[in-house]
Amino acid sequence: MASREFLKTLGYARLGDVSAQQKLASAYLTGAFKTPIQPSNALLWLEKSYFSIENQILKKLGLDESDYFSQGLQSPEFLEILEQLSAVPLASTFNSPAFSFGWDSFWKIANANTHAKFAAQWQLAELLLHPNKKDLQIDLTKWLAKKDSKTEFASLQKMAKQFLLNLTESENAFYIQAKELLVQLQPKNETLSSLWQDWLSKKNERALSQAAELGLTVAKLTLGLRLAQLEGVASSKKKGAPCHSNASLKKAAHWLELAAKDGDRDAWFALGEIYRKPQFSGYNATESNRCFDNAADLGHAQAQFRKGANLWRKREKIEETVRGLQASYWVWQAHQQGVPEAKDLLVKILENTSNPKGNEWFKLATFADLALNHAEHKLDEEWILMCHRLIIANQFNLSKAELLLCEVGQLQHEHCVVVDIRWELPKILPRLIQIDTTQQRRSLLAAGKVFAGIESGVEGNLRQRRYRFDRVNKWLNATFSKTPAEATTA
Repeated sequence: MASREFLKTLGYARLGDVSAQQKLASAYLTGAFKTPIQPSNALLWLEKSYFSIENQILKKLGLDESDYFSQGLQSPEFLEILEQLSAVPLASTFNSPAFSFGWDSFWKIANANTHAKFAAQWQLAELLLHPNKKDLQIDLTKWLAKKDSKTEFASLQKMAKQFLLNLTESENAFYIQAKELLVQLQPKNETLSSLWQDWLSKKNERALSQAAELGLTVAKLTLGLRLAQLEGVASSKKKGAPCHSNASLKKAAHWLELAAKDGDRDAWFALGEIYRKPQFSGYNATESNRCFDNAADLGHAQAQFRKGANLWRKREKIEETVRGLQASYWVWQAHQQGVPEAKDLLVKILENTSNPKGNEWFKLATFADLALNHAEHKLDEEWILMCHRLIIANQFNLSKAELLLCEVGQLQHEHCVVVDIRWELPKILPRLIQIDTTQQRRSLLAAGKVFAGIESGVEGNLRQRRYRFDRVNKWLNATFSKTPAEATTA
């Protein structure tokens, strides 16, 4: 049975409320409100929301339809809808009514200069090139023919291959997946395959060496690890037995460097270990750190933790606006991958406020949320901003000074919020607070959209904000503290 919140959102969406349409699409993608995950329905509501936003841009700027997309990239609302669209699993929506819209939109997003382009490029590359999607690719070819598309399927695959190459040449969330797919698409080499299988099944050292010499990345990595006796390093921080000689370390470094040049993160991490070994004639702590950094950049969990811990130790010497911000990012990344030590260090670096019900702003924030979500309350712009400040303050347990002075539009980083009000109160140190719940992210997104459109100086100085805070506080308590019977009588 559908939840009350879902039915309420559905009602607003049917009336044309763009925000409700996006919220409904998100529910169909994530399963919020106990909604069954249905990508086709999500795409349908995003289509409605997209065209509503498009019409607003055309009307506001007086543009021709052919120009709206490039101009729309300057609008936060337009960028948000593109972000949501790129998250829809396009392959799962094939044969749905909105697939044609999704197909055209994904190509536009993939060629646009937005953060969402990476997700769109990856989905198109996987849909058009992945060997496991042959049946879907055949159906897509037939669909394109019925659509009277002038572009041939082979041309689309060529563009998708370029997208795949782009993903492997830049920093993005799909680098590893794109690299793996690119390897799968390489022509099969029977000799390499047989040599590798011979090593796996019979532990034939000669076969391993030949496979490495012929350029098989995994063989280079394996040979390097065996020569250095670091077989445990690739997947964990556990070290193998000490190496017997500097000569074996030199050979190991040679093969690991070749594997690292192929983009193998385990090879970079192992190289970092070798450069730290005192018996290695090429001992170099700086080069070791560089290798660990490269491994971290490629997503190696232990390397990320090592980098974060190192930055945290050196935070006093690092020139950054808020000390510990870089360290917290890398430790958080390692924590996301399940490194046990990362959780303990993260507690030292980031505050956690994941239980807003225990905070002093909970009651006011609840009232502020009611005021923002009830159409009968016509709030001024300054009051709307103050209500969002109250909600943010409750989610992250801010002090009153932080509530009034924080730059809401600049709070959010990928993994935490940075509360820094030294521009007004120099003696109050910045705080790093972990974003730990979905509700915290939603609150930041909603507030960010509102604050993005305001002009500088609208909220006034600290004295004016205090005065407005007192008025909003008094009105919220007077309006929403009443019991249902008192409200009826009033």
